[in-house]
Amino acid sequence: MRRSAVFALYLPMLMGLLGRPVAAQDAPRRIGPVVVDVRGSFPAFPNDPALAESRGLDVRELPGRGLGADAGIHVYVARWKAVTLGIGGQVTIVQAGFAAVPAAELRAVTERLTSMAPHLSLNFGTGDGWSYLSVARGTSAWSIVPDGSPSTPADRERLRTFSYGGGARWFSKRHVGFTFDIRFHEVAPGSLQPDRPGSPRTTFVVLSAGMSIK
Repeated sequence: MRRSAVFALYLPMLMGLLGRPVAAQDAPRRIGPVVVDVRGSFPAFPNDPALAESRGLDVRELPGRGLGADAGIHVYVARWKAVTLGIGGQVTIVQAGFAAVPAAELRAVTERLTSMAPHLSLNFGTGDGWSYLSVARGTSAWSIVPDGSPSTPADRERLRTFSYGGGARWFSKRHVGFTFDIRFHEVAPGSLQPDRPGSPRTTFVVLSAGMSIK
């Protein structure tokens, strides 16, 4: 996981440096000033026995991979040499489902994470295309509920969440471009429940791709 995290963090910066124009007649446009992202997301939820125990589930009932979306707005406030500083916020909603297996007495389960967080980013490149590294700290609600069953306090608790990652944006048109993002979410442990332990500290990755508008 550490090697993957390091690769994910440094890849966007390397892409931005390699993608610089060698020569240009006109000065390149600056990054920003405001960008809105709308992306489809592909989470890889963990299959952790401690996580399953916190919800009273068989570990085989945890869904794993899923789908979702995220949206964010970013404002670029300062530039120093090759680096542009950005601030903003992002909302992520992702979920996954497990289909019941009656022969193995495994129930259908829906897993959903909703996260909101402010972002701080370092951006490398020009207004036509740039890569970035970013960090965020916010809260998440993480529900893992068998279909047809009520949610528990553990599913409604707001958990501190730290995320970090990077990505890039390319603008083939002046105001509309393509973007991708690789982000690691570190979710804090959940509170101890009356009849079971709280959820463990967990890290998982979400890949996203979609459209940027500036």
